[in-house]
Amino acid sequence: MATRTQGRSSNRSSSSSRSGSRNDRSSESRSAFSWGGSSAAPVLGAALAGVAIGLAANFGRKALMQGMEAAVGDWDEILAAEHDMALAIFDKMLATDATQTFKRKMLLMKLTHALDKHAHHEEMVVYPALREAGIKVEADQLELEHGEVKTFLYELNKIGPEAPNWLEKVREFRALISRHAHMEEEEIFPSFKQDLSEEQDAEITSLVNRDGFWMA
Repeated sequence: MATRTQGRSSNRSSSSSRSGSRNDRSSESRSAFSWGGSSAAPVLGAALAGVAIGLAANFGRKALMQGMEAAVGDWDEILAAEHDMALAIFDKMLATDATQTFKRKMLLMKLTHALDKHAHHEEMVVYPALREAGIKVEADQLELEHGEVKTFLYELNKIGPEAPNWLEKVREFRALISRHAHMEEEEIFPSFKQDLSEEQDAEITSLVNRDGFWMA
């Protein structure tokens, strides 16, 4: 009788030991992948730190780029500088040959970003201000030309940088941007700005800079 009791006691002890071992392994397993586990905390912390550093770097890049634009001067001078930047990219594109397809792709990407940012300034800030001042026809015409810009970008991407007529299309595109820039810089913007008060002029500049920060 005593032997059976001792055997049961021994079995229970062995079973308890195995159960404890399984629980320990289960606990170790949970701690390795659980959000609350000790080993997950450093990983999560590192991930969050990486996100924070990335956001800070992007914010700093935006601030630097827009700070450089703000240093140019008033809103019309900022837009004129953006025109010059776009035309300079066109000139680099026209200086390529058919063997430089990768360079053409990179320049087209750069041009697309520059024109998108520039168009956003004008469509969200400057053209509405023109319409508010009664210069509606001219504002509508300028915005219509932005549609032509999008068409050129689409066509250049569609035919590809290896196409034999790629440079010809780039020349046509540059001519459009040059005419568009001349109309704004020499005809429409100067007369519009002449009628603005200092406060109105400063407000448009502030809005262009704020819009440019988020598009940078």
